[in-house]
Amino acid sequence: MKTVYDIIVRPIVTEQSMEDVDIKKYVFEVAKDATKIEIKKAVEEIFGVTVIKVTTSTVHGKEKRTGRYPAGFQKTWKKAVVKLSEDSKNIEIFEGMA
Repeated sequence: MKTVYDIIVRPIVTEQSMEDVDIKKYVFEVAKDATKIEIKKAVEEIFGVTVIKVTTSTVHGKEKRTGRYPAGFQKTWKKAVVKLSEDSKNIEIFEGMA
């Protein structure tokens, strides 16, 4: 059985992901086999917020050079964008970053 901390791997803090913090959209790297319902429950349990929408996408690993032969690949991972309700509090991890 997976715990909520196995589902949410890490927050994604990039310039592009921080643009939507003011409209309460947050980006996380999640487990590749996690469903939208599991992601919603995990975020609500960890941060104590109300989630209204979860969108996910699979980010395919890019080819990287490891010398001449053979070429290697970065890992493929899953990204989740979580939209919180208007009356929900902000997530503290992202405070002060934007």
